[in-house]
Amino acid sequence: MNQKGRLPVAVLGAGLIGVDLAAKILRSESLDCGLVVARDGNAPGLRQAAALGLPTSAYGIRSILDAPEPFGVIFDATNASAHAEHAAQLRLLGAKLVDLTPSKVGRMVVPSVNGADALTCDNISMISCGGQASIPIVHAITREHAVDYVEVVTTAASPSVGRSTRLNLDEYVETTQEAVRDFTGVKNVKAILNVSPARPPATFRVAMSLRGEGLAAGSVEAAVKAAVEQVRTFVDGFRVAATSVHDNTAFVAVEVTSSGDRIPWYAGNLDIINSAAVHVAERYAAAGLASIGTETP
Repeated sequence: MNQKGRLPVAVLGAGLIGVDLAAKILRSESLDCGLVVARDGNAPGLRQAAALGLPTSAYGIRSILDAPEPFGVIFDATNASAHAEHAAQLRLLGAKLVDLTPSKVGRMVVPSVNGADALTCDNISMISCGGQASIPIVHAITREHAVDYVEVVTTAASPSVGRSTRLNLDEYVETTQEAVRDFTGVKNVKAILNVSPARPPATFRVAMSLRGEGLAAGSVEAAVKAAVEQVRTFVDGFRVAATSVHDNTAFVAVEVTSSGDRIPWYAGNLDIINSAAVHVAERYAAAGLASIGTETP
């Protein structure tokens, strides 16, 4: 912890995700954003971060490696292909890495499902925006019902999908599918991503279809309601748009609207993954404070 009693953190990447992430960290009572990093000094996101009063650097990962004071958490908001290299370089710093790319390098964490894993793993994967929106729901349903097929269809507005995400569309789908399999135990999983050019922009939406025996409206709705309440403790704009059960098939659609930091209301895809990332970092910071409080002189 620094002199402010907060955990110093850095954000690697100043795209759509990185800037909104930095803005959310500014609101945190337990995190202190000590640096926002890009590789291009003319990056609009870097200028936005500077306008928020945050320290910035255009020297990429080198600026984190050479920082005079260590960071407790480093958020990687670059791209999947870069994260493996970043993880190898940053490992020696002893910081916890929170990966917002679909690289599959770290331990996959969904705060409301296995958030405690964030305390013990050095590299945490936030999976994808679709994973963060769908896994709490499908995990809750599959805990109570025998399910043999899960389909997750994510729709995000084109203006909310940045360059790094567009470079990682295949990785996005593969990582989301793998995460759904891991968290539900269902082998037959399909993930689809739609980048919508509609005007006005479409609200971020994730539609889930589950097929299995014994699916009943009452039990499915109860599982969904409980899962949504947990997610809403750190993502205010998370809500159920539709739920139905018919002929052993359950359909659930959720929508996420942004809290409006540095992103428009429809960019719930950015809001949910950033909110989840900040939440696990705050949980880690709280655990650190608790351990300090129990140390003997």
